[in-house]
Amino acid sequence: MKRIGILTSGGDSQGMNNAIRAVTRTAIAGGMTVMGIRNGYQGLIEGDIEELQLRSVSNILDRGGTFLQTARCLEFKEEAGVLKAVKTCKDFGIEGLVVIGGDGSFRGAKDMSAHGIPTVAMPGTIDNDIACSEYTIGFDTAVNVAMEAADKLRDTSASHHRCSVIEVMGRNAGWVAVDVGISAGATYVLVPEVPFTLDEVITKIKRGEEAGKKNFMIVASEGVFMDSKKNKNYPYLSGLGLTSATKFARVLEELTGVESRATILGHIQRGGSPTARDRYIATEMGCRCANLLMEGKSNRVVVIKENKIIDLDIVEALNMTKEFDMERYLLANTIGI
Repeated sequence: MKRIGILTSGGDSQGMNNAIRAVTRTAIAGGMTVMGIRNGYQGLIEGDIEELQLRSVSNILDRGGTFLQTARCLEFKEEAGVLKAVKTCKDFGIEGLVVIGGDGSFRGAKDMSAHGIPTVAMPGTIDNDIACSEYTIGFDTAVNVAMEAADKLRDTSASHHRCSVIEVMGRNAGWVAVDVGISAGATYVLVPEVPFTLDEVITKIKRGEEAGKKNFMIVASEGVFMDSKKNKNYPYLSGLGLTSATKFARVLEELTGVESRATILGHIQRGGSPTARDRYIATEMGCRCANLLMEGKSNRVVVIKENKIIDLDIVEALNMTKEFDMERYLLANTIGI
């Protein structure tokens, strides 16, 4: 194998640039040419590709996002789109691919492998919801960004004897919410995986008031307010008309008498300089991806299991399920008084 391509797909996450750098420099050190594919699978279909040199990936260690950019590509979900991507690879002489992204990106990698283009993948998403891996790059940075925002909101909440309802990202997973809740000292953490009632939240606030607490913080995963098959709370919340953090805060204020304000952190959590953990793990995973292609391996995904970086068959990886960490969740809601 003399020439490989690399792309980032789906949502961006901090650490993607570190992974691109690691793949590029490892592959070049092994005598290969590396082609950077812009805008994910869309760019692969359209041929938006340029060669990456050693200097192409300089000075990107501290940058969030992905300098190759990313996009969601509906066309690639169809056989015709995959065949276009395969043709592009052949036109550019690309003999192997590294894909950085989430489950959808992994499925695309599997399809490319099935059509004769050796492909390996690695998890890049702030949600930490990839079943086959204990950790995904971007998660630690996103948690830190949200934690710092929560710390700032506590300052103003303390000044006004207020309750802050903070919505964090995570889609249908509550991993970000739990870690932010523990780190920022939230009164209550709401996640889509675990049922809760409004009465439980109110009781927690009243217990805090009885203990002399004057300000409160509720950290909620965005998935709590989304209609999803994975969300155990949406039917209950929808029945009460609580389909947003803003509405939740308004009702909380009415029922507790505590002034409540909602803050939706949104995409600020995707930005910022990657933490040391994300930089290191992204680098190690990227090196592993490049080495797998140099060894002639395909249809693999690089993951973390028991704090060790390993690689698995993509089909096997996609069939795995990830159990929510209830111990961590209970810890968050036990100490937040």
